[in-house]
Amino acid sequence: MRPLGVRAPLGNERLSDERRLTRYAGAVARAAVHRLPASRAPKVGRLRYLTEDGPFEVYPILASHVDANRRVWLQIRLPRRPNGQTGWVRREDLGPVQAVRTMLRVNRATLRATLYRDGRRVWSSPIGVGAAATPTPAGAFWIRTRLRGLSGGGVYGPYAFGTAAYSVLSDWPGGGVIGIHGTDQPELIPGRPSHGCIRVPNRAITRLWALMPIGTPVAIL
Repeated sequence: MRPLGVRAPLGNERLSDERRLTRYAGAVARAAVHRLPASRAPKVGRLRYLTEDGPFEVYPILASHVDANRRVWLQIRLPRRPNGQTGWVRREDLGPVQAVRTMLRVNRATLRATLYRDGRRVWSSPIGVGAAATPTPAGAFWIRTRLRGLSGGGVYGPYAFGTAAYSVLSDWPGGGVIGIHGTDQPELIPGRPSHGCIRVPNRAITRLWALMPIGTPVAIL
């Protein structure tokens, strides 16, 4: 995998391991996303500038590829239904590349979330997840937004994070997005009380706010 700080031109290489190093970028054009790194490959969507909640959209960058014409393509994760989609875009369609060294693991069996930095645990908390009829989906996602006082800060607590996961139903104001947020019902944690969102006690979400940046990969097990 390409280390941080390397300034050599991109080749055919892995850019993120989604554990200790994840690269991401925002869109600078409403460009097509292709199934394969080729202009003639089928389109699977388009880049967008904003999330459902308003802040700028970010896309994890998994790998790079140089085609026969020396054009550089980047493989990205896509925030859309169905969950887990990826695609390829031209390098010039994304802005400056950023990097994070954090990763959040959400374990639905143990009802606990754990944040790692450089592979070392730096935060952990019991959580509430989706009920059987509205489960929190498993998969590889990421943090797209950081929000204070969502809908007045009562139901969602003082802080909230919007992820790239989508549920069959969600209380999230944008609709369908799986959020990680505080709660006004701490007695339901740990448990399975939600429509898919991940609830965290307010004291714990306040600590997480100081530790988890945009672009952090989220592994829901």
